Amino acid sequence: MEVILIQDVLGIGKAGTRVKVKDGFARNYLLLKGLAAQATAANLKDLEQKRKIQSLRDEKLKEQAEGLKAELEKLSLTLPSLAQNETELYGSITNLDIERALNEEGFNIDKNSIVLDEPIKSLGVFEVPVKLHSEISAKIKVWIVKK
Repeated sequence: MEVILIQDVLGIGKAGTRVKVKDGFARNYLLLKGLAAQATAANLKDLEQKRKIQSLRDEKLKEQAEGLKAELEKLSLTLPSLAQNETELYGSITNLDIERALNEEGFNIDKNSIVLDEPIKSLGVFEVPVKLHSEISAKIKVWIVKK
């Protein structure tokens, strides 16, 4: 039986895809739990319409991310921190610290979008990537200075 997945189903497919499954699995599990709908002409037409709407939303989000990228790449953040000597910090600078600094500058960026492999533990200038969209990321310049 062919069905259209309404939600992601592990091992079967992602939401919005058309898959062929056994009749019993479709009737007794997917349709019963509301995870899928039968692949009728009306449901296929509805799916196509939803895909168009989603692609328009994605394009709009991508354009907004491009604009935000241009603004962020002009930005240079200065974060004062206590240091032991001329290079090492007492603590470390994390993505949460960078998020707070961005919020002070007027940018509403989630800490999970700021990609730090490990916390910054020394003074200097760092380029920190910020994931704005699945295809777009910006690099902001972060200056860690002695307090």
